[in-house]
Amino acid sequence: MTEVTLSNVVKKYGAHQAVHGIDLDIADGEFVVLVGPSGCGKSTTLRMIAGLEDISGGEVSIGGRVVNDLPPRERNISMVFQNYALYPHMTVRENLGFSLHIAKQDPDQIKIAVDDAAAILGLDELMDRKPAELSGGQRQRVAMGRAIVRHPDVFLFDEPLSNLDAKLRTQMRAEIKKLHQRIGNTIIYVTHDQVEAMTLADRIVLMRDGHIVQVGTPLELFNTPVDTFVASFIGSPPMNLVDGTVNGANLTLTDGTILPIPLTARGLLHDGQAIHFGFRADNLMPIGHAVDEEGEIITLDLTVTLTEPLGTETVLFTEFGGAEVQAKMFNPRPVIPGEAMKFQMVLDKCHVFDAKTGKAIRS
Repeated sequence: MTEVTLSNVVKKYGAHQAVHGIDLDIADGEFVVLVGPSGCGKSTTLRMIAGLEDISGGEVSIGGRVVNDLPPRERNISMVFQNYALYPHMTVRENLGFSLHIAKQDPDQIKIAVDDAAAILGLDELMDRKPAELSGGQRQRVAMGRAIVRHPDVFLFDEPLSNLDAKLRTQMRAEIKKLHQRIGNTIIYVTHDQVEAMTLADRIVLMRDGHIVQVGTPLELFNTPVDTFVASFIGSPPMNLVDGTVNGANLTLTDGTILPIPLTARGLLHDGQAIHFGFRADNLMPIGHAVDEEGEIITLDLTVTLTEPLGTETVLFTEFGGAEVQAKMFNPRPVIPGEAMKFQMVLDKCHVFDAKTGKAIRS
């Protein structure tokens, strides 16, 4: 069993504290994604797990063993970087087996391990090529294969897809997901791309300024964000946030629009309280082009200002509550900017956040 546990882990660079005493338990075989904006501490955290950064405080344990003072080679981890780090003068086969040769393993065992990794990643036809003869996606598969041959307890990925174009990123996301399904090892993956986090993770760890903001499944972070930062970071488009105040049993938005308080926040607000009213784009849909929904539905007359056709759906921009917001139109038809349309919103799926703290208010 290879659990990874971080207990009050701190990283300081002189007077600057990059990671602020984080706690995290990662189960054996779990795929956990650390995500957040640049400078949030996610890569630093990964490098401390790998042993590439010293730990200023706290403990990191792998498989129940504290590894704070162990060098990377003794932690039985493999790391895949964004720059591939392949040896240009070596063939794919030589790159895959290099670490095993350095460890002076039996040549027959090296061949078995290399051939197995090649079969898993579809590299069989590329074994005699050198990195310069490979595409970006093929190079990344070789980098992953080099990690696989060592049979590590834990795989660490540091933004491995950031150098690929959009199409290749999509393909490689699927390859990494398939890899995890095949081998079942613990994977800790760092990215700044919330789409990668949503599509790959069993659980997401969202970080900000060296702190963990929220940990949960992709749907937990999407549906029940703990604050406006999570609401704005997770989801594409991000959650719409409109300013307002509490007025008895209602919310009064900036432009004077009055709405009932969503069920999840009723009884938790006080008169005059400043709030942010939040809702996803797929909870503001033109009538006749909406998916079936249940709950308390309100109808709104809004004017479309901009459209972004995406094929099976169209993102519509409109003004609501004194702010520009985004809606989604399913089974779309052409929409002209300036067109007035009737929209529906399920109030039960909306969110209320305290304007001072940004924290979600829900029962």
